[in-house]
Amino acid sequence: MATSVLQPEDCRREHEPKPDIIESPRLTDDERVHILEAKERETGELPPELREKARIELREDPILREEALNQMRHFIEKHPAIKKCRQDAPFLLRFLRTKKYSIPQACSMLERYLTIRQMYPQWFQKLDPLDPKIAAVIDAGYLVPLPKRDAEGRRVVLSCMGRFDPHLYDSCVMARVHSMIVEHLLDEPRSQLLGYTHVNDEAGMQMPHISLWSLTDVRIMLNCIQNSTPMRHKRTHFVNIPHYGVRFFEFAVSLLSDKLKDRVMFHRTSSDLTKYVDPAILPKEYGGTVPLKDMIEELKRNLLKQRQELLALDDMCIDLYALEKNDLTQDIHSTAGSFRKLELD
Repeated sequence: MATSVLQPEDCRREHEPKPDIIESPRLTDDERVHILEAKERETGELPPELREKARIELREDPILREEALNQMRHFIEKHPAIKKCRQDAPFLLRFLRTKKYSIPQACSMLERYLTIRQMYPQWFQKLDPLDPKIAAVIDAGYLVPLPKRDAEGRRVVLSCMGRFDPHLYDSCVMARVHSMIVEHLLDEPRSQLLGYTHVNDEAGMQMPHISLWSLTDVRIMLNCIQNSTPMRHKRTHFVNIPHYGVRFFEFAVSLLSDKLKDRVMFHRTSSDLTKYVDPAILPKEYGGTVPLKDMIEELKRNLLKQRQELLALDDMCIDLYALEKNDLTQDIHSTAGSFRKLELD
């Protein structure tokens, strides 16, 4: 029987204490999903388990997706009014998935999206997480996308009206906070397919909150949200509305399309809300496990990572006067016509 002969050097190595094997720390399920979603954001690709759902609901397949992306890029390049626009896949897929790959509708929504950003810069531009007013409102916890999705896989956005100080901040700050959070979420492929759930807690609402918005601005903003923002609103919950706020929200809901009206639910108390939204995904203050403060800190970290992307949105440009007249631009065209008449006179 052959035996191995160890040399002195081999003997020393064999008897030396072996270093412990260093294992990389195991990731939690939440951490694993977070890493996967970050990669998806970069490419616009859906995870394998959702591709069949996208094929059935949106008609999406690899060939159609590439053809549609190319057609949208061609639309942008040839559009007489669009001077500069993002053309990366995650951005364009916002519109294609929202419009279920109807290319004319996706292009129309893109044009409207660029138009409202240009027409209402006080609401949709300068989305800087380091802006002192925006940072203060975020810090207060007024608007927070929850880290965990709901049972349908949707991103849940929680707003807490009582955490917004109407004596310090105006409607423009409120709108810019909403716009920043929306832009932060819109490139998520899963959300582009599965949509969003909104939970609006109106506890702490005061009359000064209501007076922040004129009825005209409410109409304009809801038109922007419905027709110009590539976001699939699947369910909207209102809870804890004070008696003096009921008429305001009734008016706002009356301006929605029938489809969106059917997706709005009103609840008297937070316990009623949890019959429809799993309290486990909500902040600890609403019956969950993670304190709202921790969710805010995570949001702030994520926004800072995206700060340059958010600010770069303002580089996009559309010539409003070169657009055809529509419900958004009719006032501009009327004004331009008046100036031309004056010049001729």
